Amino acid sequence: MPDFQNQALLDALQSTSNAVEKVLDPMLALPKGPEARVVEAMRHAVFAGGKRLRPFLVLASSTLFDVGKHQALRVAAAIECVHTYSLVHDDLPAMDDDDLRRGQPTVHKAFDEATAILAGDALLTLAFDILSDEKTHPDANVRVRLIAALAQAAGHAGMVGGQMIDMRAEEFDLDQNAIYRLQQMKTGALIAFSVEAGAIMGHADSRMYQHLQGYARDLGLAFQIADDILDVESTTEEAGKAIGKDAEAGKATLLGLMGLERAKKQAQILADQAIEHLKEFDEKASLLRAVAHFAINRRK
Repeated sequence: MPDFQNQALLDALQSTSNAVEKVLDPMLALPKGPEARVVEAMRHAVFAGGKRLRPFLVLASSTLFDVGKHQALRVAAAIECVHTYSLVHDDLPAMDDDDLRRGQPTVHKAFDEATAILAGDALLTLAFDILSDEKTHPDANVRVRLIAALAQAAGHAGMVGGQMIDMRAEEFDLDQNAIYRLQQMKTGALIAFSVEAGAIMGHADSRMYQHLQGYARDLGLAFQIADDILDVESTTEEAGKAIGKDAEAGKATLLGLMGLERAKKQAQILADQAIEHLKEFDEKASLLRAVAHFAINRRK
């Protein structure tokens, strides 16, 4: 990707991060009672930075259908709440037992395990509170569709189910198709929701949905392969989290099955396929195309 396109995407990601934080900040105002501790933990997790890729995808897909930015930002804030909750719980000792996330102590380290669990629970429920509000969209049917789509993407048929498979992956001899399924559930489902949210808000037709679903599917897999590659090529300082843990745990990954060079080629193929799904859209999809390149070339 040319440098000017890369910089435009980085600027857009930073702008999205700033805008989403502006939406979430008043929602996470500290109360005066003892329950303030859980809100402090939520803020510790949410305002720690990160790529904000999923919120960005919501905004980028929304521009395809001329959805109002205020509405798109609220959905973007909701998906960031769900993503952050998943990281908080993923870092717990009962799961991946990580001490570092986004370059700072994980929530259970900065606070305690019980507070981390409650903070994750609260972020998840906040997401649906945001989506249910008529400020998010004036059409109640659209709000219900958003709630249903996010619930399916985040639940046992999506992210949570994928996490369960991942936790038990050492017990099974997973082949390439099984790992694809794991990653489509654990990582791809929330990415797919983020891409499709704009279509839901914009009342897109089924043909547009199919194009975006294809884009999201290939982007999600490319993103996960890139994550696997970063786990062996990046440093803790660059990634902002512990690296090399999948290999230490003996987990099956696409990188482990393919080898490094083939995995890199496969990530590029998937990124190119993702871009091909956008050919029906005009220049409004330029940032979505840039995301596909970014997904496989990032360093964290």
